[in-house]
Amino acid sequence: MVYTKKHPALLIMGIIFVAIAYMADSGSMAGLIKFLHAKKYVAEMVGMGYAFGAIGVVVGAWHMWGTHTEGNMDYYLSSIAGAIFILLVAMIVRWYLAPWVAVLSKSMGPVMGAKYLHQVLGLNYVVIGILAGIIIVNVFRIPEWAENGVRLSRLGLKTGVILLGTLYSLAELQSLGKLSAIMVGFFVLGSVGMVLWLGRRRNIPNSMGGVLSAGMGVCGVSATVASAPVVQAKAVEIAYTIGTILIWGVGCMFLFPVVGHVLELGHIQFGAWAGTGILNSAQVAGAALAYQPDGIETLKVAEIFNITRVLFLPIIVMWLAVWYVKHEGNENTAKVNVGAVIFEKFPVFVLGFILMFALSSTGVFAPANHYKGKFFDNNVKASKLLKDEQIALLTAEAPKVQRDDRKAALDRLIQNKKIMSLKDDAQIRGLANAKVMSKGATKVLKKAHKAVRHTAKKIKKFRQWITLLFAFGLTGLGMQITISAMKQAGGQPLVIGGIVGTVKAVASLIVIVLFVREVI
Repeated sequence: MVYTKKHPALLIMGIIFVAIAYMADSGSMAGLIKFLHAKKYVAEMVGMGYAFGAIGVVVGAWHMWGTHTEGNMDYYLSSIAGAIFILLVAMIVRWYLAPWVAVLSKSMGPVMGAKYLHQVLGLNYVVIGILAGIIIVNVFRIPEWAENGVRLSRLGLKTGVILLGTLYSLAELQSLGKLSAIMVGFFVLGSVGMVLWLGRRRNIPNSMGGVLSAGMGVCGVSATVASAPVVQAKAVEIAYTIGTILIWGVGCMFLFPVVGHVLELGHIQFGAWAGTGILNSAQVAGAALAYQPDGIETLKVAEIFNITRVLFLPIIVMWLAVWYVKHEGNENTAKVNVGAVIFEKFPVFVLGFILMFALSSTGVFAPANHYKGKFFDNNVKASKLLKDEQIALLTAEAPKVQRDDRKAALDRLIQNKKIMSLKDDAQIRGLANAKVMSKGATKVLKKAHKAVRHTAKKIKKFRQWITLLFAFGLTGLGMQITISAMKQAGGQPLVIGGIVGTVKAVASLIVIVLFVREVI
């Protein structure tokens, strides 16, 4: 069979990529970029535009005028059209559509639009990309010339999961404390087990139960994507899991701060609860900031618990691999040799994640004490020290600061023109978030923070590639989700997710109120 289609689509898409790169590089679209606040994407537009534009033009010309015969060359090169199609849709969403939605949302006001409509609902390029893919496949259908390449979206997701391992290390456990490890471990393992148990009782497919258990138990979308290949989850099952997570997370975003204020929870108590009970990382941060908008103490605790949860991902993926092999086979057949099957068929991408996690723990990619890819380093270059006029501004506004710990940190910053310790960095960040000083002074504080808490160059590259791979993979995933398949899924995943999410939220709150104090 010859897979390559004689069609100009790939050539045209290559020209579009080149045109985007040229206009971004030459400044022709400077006005649009300024309106969309998309300056941070210019380098991507130029680099990716020229690179993938060249691939599209060269291979697209071969599609149109080359001679195509059966073979590996025909099969693999035919898939480039579908891959470039996904990438073009994903990048249009990332570079233009998502920023435009953000501008429209924020125009509705800082509370209703910027915070709740945009931040809480997660109207970012990932969600919009999935929706774009769903619209394309259901309204316009996937073109015949792109069908072979659309399946590559799963390869993008698997590669992204492997690179996720570079962002975490065992050294981080030193800052987590026994409380987060024990508490999160109990609720992660308990949630996964409960979803699997309910799934069997309510007769949902094992693949659906497996992917839903990871999403509800570990860290939302990332765990869903990581576990999907292990349990052979279908695109619609991944979509249903993500939908369940987002629906539950939005409700928690509004409800948790209200309950926290009613019960008068401390910063550590609420941070521990949000980091344990809310599934999506962005919504964990949103709930923490909603509870304490004038500081970061709550946010710090919530993120510590959130990171602890992510560190359980390799364990859960291996558990699901064993569980799926045990339960998926025909019960009337001979007993499956789990060890042999796992050894022969354990997904390579999971091993890749574990390998990258292990390498990250050695400090190969960043200093071993990095936190979410960033590390504290007060060996600040002279060019990044605060200028005299900035020091004068902070000195003039210092009397506005009332808390003694923040006063002391600010005094040391003024004296040394840089933040001197990790503890001072936390105080300066809290002062900046409290907004007790003017916008100009707050901007200076944020600059001082960025000078000492920054991302290693390797980690920065990994983050960029992970972002792009997930944008590509999830947009392509959307192109494999049809309305007819969604109708067949039924409402059981949402029911199971609601039961488990409620139990975890209530049980973790009870544990926190009874046992967690303001000192970890």
